[in-house]
This record gives sequence, C-alpha cells and structure tokens, in this order.
Amino acid sequence: MDSNLKIMDMAGASPEHSAVIVNFVSAVRKQLRYSTCYVYSDNVQYRFCDERGNQQTVIPDASINCRIKSRRGNSFMDSPRFVMEVLSPSTEKYDRGEKMEIYRQQEIEEYWIVDWRSRTVEIYELDYDGDTPRYYLWDTITEANKGKLKIIHFPNIKVTWDELFDEIE
Repeated sequence: MDSNLKIMDMAGASPEHSAVIVNFVSAVRKQLRYSTCYVYSDNVQYRFCDERGNQQTVIPDASINCRIKSRRGNSFMDSPRFVMEVLSPSTEKYDRGEKMEIYRQQEIEEYWIVDWRSRTVEIYELDYDGDTPRYYLWDTITEANKGKLKIIHFPNIKVTWDELFDEIE
C-alpha cells in the first residue's frame, strides 16, 4: 500500500459533475478509434514519483493517454498527454493547487479545469521557463467565445462547448 496516499474528504460528485465527464469522454472516444491513444474517465489512476521521490497517486476526471503499455492493474505508471478536472466545492483547491503541481512535474502537456457551475473551461498548456516545466493559461472559454474550445495537443479532435455542457441545467 502506498504510504503517501492522500485521503481527502470528498462528497459524492453531483450529476452535473459526472455529466461533464461523460460528455467529454463520449465526444472524444470515437474520434480516437483506430489510434494509439485512449480517453479514460475517472476510473483509472496514475502513479508518479514527485520531485522529492515520493509516490503520488492521482485519478483525473478524464485523461487522454497514448502510453498505455505502462499499466499495472487499473494504474498507469506513465503520464497521459491530457488531463481534465471538473471542479466541485470539495476538490477545487486540490485541483488548482497540489494536483496541478503533480501534473506540471509530470510534464502533462495540457490541463483543463472545467467549472460546470459557471460553464467555463480554463485551458492550460505546458511550456518551459528555461528547464522548468510550467503551465500557462492558454485561454478561458465561456459561452461568449465557445468557438475557441479545442484540445490544443490533439487538433483533429473536436469537442464543442455545447457538447461539453449538454444537459447541464
């Protein structure tokens, strides 16, 4: 058992939280068919070592992984290329802080933070400040600029703002 596993007090996800994840995975899944990449919902975990050598385990709400050979059970031992977190009151601080830092250290190319309550998508792209990986806010997508929504590192995959927030009251 991982002695560094972080236990968090999280209420069950709301139906809207889950719907955003399902909407994203549904929109992407068929487009990745016949490729070497797969989209996963929040049922797989990734295990990494942080900069201090501590084992970290994270479960993104959605991920696109093209390195699926490094799997042990339901855990991947290598980084996905894309992760998405859907905010909830109990996870927002963790998603914007410690979890984002873990993803940065693992050099995950693109990170989306989705807030279904305000219907916004923050798109972060990994770049480097010298040798240091760093996330830069590429754009914040709202209904006003919804046509700009895209997965930067998978330009052939189309996910619309309307698809992402479909059936969200």
